[in-house]
Amino acid sequence: MIQTLFLAHGSPLMALENNAYTKFLSTLGNRINPKAIVVFTAHWDTEILTISSSDSVYNTMYDFYGFPKELYQIKYEARGSSLIASEIENKLKNQGIEVKKDLTRGLDHGSWTLLKHLYPNADIPVIQISINSHLPIEEQFNIGNALEYLGEEDILVIGSGNTVHNLRLVNWEQTSVDSWAQEFDDWLIDKIKNKDLNSLFNYRDLAPHYNLAVPTTDHFVPLFIALGSSKSSNPEILFRSYELGNLSYLCFKF
Repeated sequence: MIQTLFLAHGSPLMALENNAYTKFLSTLGNRINPKAIVVFTAHWDTEILTISSSDSVYNTMYDFYGFPKELYQIKYEARGSSLIASEIENKLKNQGIEVKKDLTRGLDHGSWTLLKHLYPNADIPVIQISINSHLPIEEQFNIGNALEYLGEEDILVIGSGNTVHNLRLVNWEQTSVDSWAQEFDDWLIDKIKNKDLNSLFNYRDLAPHYNLAVPTTDHFVPLFIALGSSKSSNPEILFRSYELGNLSYLCFKF
């Protein structure tokens, strides 16, 4: 069975970088051999959950600006899978979750900057799925839970986001880590390891510095979708680091 992942996608520059995190991703990809990949990306936020459902090669989206021209020359030309997309659609609808299909949208940087390092040959079908960041955290978990059997079918589910993501507070010159970011992640790790869903669902009331760590929920909710889609009882921290003072690269396997 393939276990679910929550992976940090950080700055788009990671697509060009060769550092500890990108090396970790490459090693991780070598260890996991899925027949397909499902990515819930923080950079596709829709009112109705939307599934990329074409068999065509994806366009590579450059949904950012102001970066080196080399970044805009990268292409990640994976194909989709309408068959697996339909299977996912049915699983979600069977749990009363409204969904729709999309046949034209490309892969955004929440997907391809990770996949470039995980599976650089782009030879595994990818199904990209939007989030609705305005849904309660319990509903995010339930979306994942509707897909908990995908791992048994050798389909890798990835939640792509960040546990701490506040671009107003990042410092491009800072090398130390802000204590509030570490304390928030420490709290998350403790509650996830102890399977304390009630506390996690009520993080706004209980987590330290949540207002600094999660000013908007778009990068946070993929964590709960990934958590919900897992059948494993032993969550594992795969990687943890910070850059720019507080941008978290905390990654889990569920």
